[in-house]
Amino acid sequence: MLLAVSLIGTCTALLALVTLLPLSSNSHWLIRLWDFPRLQLTVVALALLAASAHWLAFSQPLSWVLVTTQLLCCAWQLWWVFPYTPLAQRHVQKYQRARDEQAIEEHLRVLTVNVLQPNRNAIELVRMINRERPDIIIAVETDTWWQEQLTDIEDDFPHAVKVPQKNLYGMMLYSVWPLKNVAVEHLIEEGVPSIQADVEMPDGQTVRLHCVHPAPPSPTENETSQPRDRELIQIAKRAAQETMPVIVAGDLNDVAWSPTTREFIKLSNLQDPRQGRGFFNTFHTQLPFLRWPLDHLFHSEHFMLVEMRRLPKFGSDHFPLLIELALKRPN
Repeated sequence: MLLAVSLIGTCTALLALVTLLPLSSNSHWLIRLWDFPRLQLTVVALALLAASAHWLAFSQPLSWVLVTTQLLCCAWQLWWVFPYTPLAQRHVQKYQRARDEQAIEEHLRVLTVNVLQPNRNAIELVRMINRERPDIIIAVETDTWWQEQLTDIEDDFPHAVKVPQKNLYGMMLYSVWPLKNVAVEHLIEEGVPSIQADVEMPDGQTVRLHCVHPAPPSPTENETSQPRDRELIQIAKRAAQETMPVIVAGDLNDVAWSPTTREFIKLSNLQDPRQGRGFFNTFHTQLPFLRWPLDHLFHSEHFMLVEMRRLPKFGSDHFPLLIELALKRPN
């Protein structure tokens, strides 16, 4: 009994610590790391509450302190992730053919995929592309080997921007439709490219596309989250200035509920189709308990959501994410 109480107390103290750490404005990766596993920490808090109900003697004041701490941590973590549960409000309207067909110009299917540069299962990815028939493909962590493997899809995707690199930040954009005003930029860090392009839709409308893959805060990448955060905020400000339909997509190396992503949505005036629908966790394929949404698509109010699916794994540490949008007719 004493061992159980001691263990519950220690785990509760650790839970409180990692819950409080992200409140700091410090951008060090050891701090920002705890923005990610909020769903997992909610589960830990619930497990501690169940263990406390079984093992603790509630005649002791310490028991009430521990349970109160667990409840507060659980509520705080839930507050961050709740907008991405089916119980929350949906900010993006669902397309319904019978109701909306006359108001829609075109549909746009976008596939975002982090291939994992050392992964060599390109055949399965090509099969997936042929099966799902996207209109736009944003592939990251692509080197020259991946560029050669993806030549098989170029008959169906005649418009492409290829930036192969060996440093895990290569990026390739494939499109069924013409790409205009293409720009490859290293916004914050040299060697970490982004792609901007105008997609010319068959109906004559133009969609501004921003493809991003900023470096994460980690012991092997950047010591702080500042480069990632600055790139996302810079893209957000650009998106806010656009009057045409806008899409920002890619591996953001940030979770949907982080302070940076929330600031990105606020500044850009873009919408997240995940909200009110689910987490759609795309990383990590091999660690089911340690999964969170790193691959994203945000869009302007010009679109409605047709479908959003996480596709099967194919050897990468990321699941591909497929989102189909319906572009509204201009008023």
